[in-house]
Amino acid sequence: MSNELEVLVVSSQKGRGLMFPKGGWELDESVEEAACRESLEEAGVLGIIESELGQWNFISKRYGIYYEGHMFPMFVKEQLDTWPEKNLRRRIWMTVAEAREVCQHWWMKEALDILVQRIVSSQQRKEDIALDDSLSF
Repeated sequence: MSNELEVLVVSSQKGRGLMFPKGGWELDESVEEAACRESLEEAGVLGIIESELGQWNFISKRYGIYYEGHMFPMFVKEQLDTWPEKNLRRRIWMTVAEAREVCQHWWMKEALDILVQRIVSSQQRKEDIALDDSLSF
């Protein structure tokens, strides 16, 4: 599984590490809308946001205060040639195993693990349904 699924990571603005697109949300948008906006701004991708993987509290290295992070998987439908932060970030598609190795935030690694488990569970349910159907008389 971890060698089949590819995920998109972006470099931090200062280029010191790799992570999933992230950022704050505006008062006039939902966290899902913010996830779409940040994915477009930081990675230049458009797609379908799926159900939330979870919520984490973490300390900002820059400000030393706690933030609340929500992680959502996105099924990428389009990758743009130009995007707002193209000159500030690199985007890289890699396997789950590679992303887990290079991602600099522990809570993003946990979200990735939850995504993989969700996909594996979904595939197992589909296989179970197919098996049940093949046993019908």
